[in-house]
Amino acid sequence: MRFHPTPLAGLWLIETEPRGDARGHLTRLFCEREFAAIRPGLHFTQSNLTLTAQRGTVRGMHYQRAPALEAKLLRCLVGAVHDVVVDLRASSPTFGRWHAVELSQDNQRQLLIPEGCAHGFQTLTDGVQMLYQHTAAYDPGCEGGLRHDDPRLAIAWPLPVSLVSERDRGHPLLDDSFKGLPV
Repeated sequence: MRFHPTPLAGLWLIETEPRGDARGHLTRLFCEREFAAIRPGLHFTQSNLTLTAQRGTVRGMHYQRAPALEAKLLRCLVGAVHDVVVDLRASSPTFGRWHAVELSQDNQRQLLIPEGCAHGFQTLTDGVQMLYQHTAAYDPGCEGGLRHDDPRLAIAWPLPVSLVSERDRGHPLLDDSFKGLPV
């Protein structure tokens, strides 16, 4: 695996290295020893798989507050997404900024998202499957979200947004009272 820092503090783009032959290939998704160079002691407690049927759909922007703060390791297994992370950490030098990358079954890249960041994506193809690994179990009492169309964030989605869940449409817009998440 090759680890690349991004413009957001603590957000890493990971290039995996499939090893193959005539039978196909094997790709290592996680190795505690290799990840220790960027994140010692990283431990996942929950894995989730999402299927998003329609191209142009936006999922997110989701995050967890303390005491259920979580880091996430993401990978697109089928299709392609425009993946967006927003830094919500009050003490971060990149607080309030967002960064986007394309994750796809073809490029086989992953993102390691630190605690205190919101995450979402827009599907670039139909039938997208995303694999999430989390460092904390989901706690509905600690969940939070941002609107995908919040003018303060001004996220540049590559396609017209075709579908957003009712829950995600109901997230509040950011205002001056939001000072960030303590991490």
